[in-house]
Amino acid sequence: MSKDSVFKTEVDFCPDCGTILPLPGDADVVSCKKCGFQIDIKEFDGIEVHSKIVFNSPDLKAESEEGTDEVTGPLVDRACSKCGHEGMTFTTRQTRSADEGQTVFYTCPECKFQESEFS
Repeated sequence: MSKDSVFKTEVDFCPDCGTILPLPGDADVVSCKKCGFQIDIKEFDGIEVHSKIVFNSPDLKAESEEGTDEVTGPLVDRACSKCGHEGMTFTTRQTRSADEGQTVFYTCPECKFQESEFS
């Protein structure tokens, strides 16, 4: 790290501009792609880099949604037209063109009846 460095960083960050440094390659130095700062490759001795890629499994999502009968969302003072329960949850979606109003979907937390309203 140079005397006039702006940042006090780990070895994998540029101390001058804060950019993440590229992984060491065949060269004797690692150069910052943004400001040109260079650090000797020997500074990276003993450092291990581990990475892991995790993809969401469609099976796990289907399993987590099964058996979820709980209706969640904000409540609004609206009577269910099927069972008469006072209070329904709602969500909104833009189902038509952008210059038209959004669609409000209401769900009864008691009987799970769903209705929609175009606003």
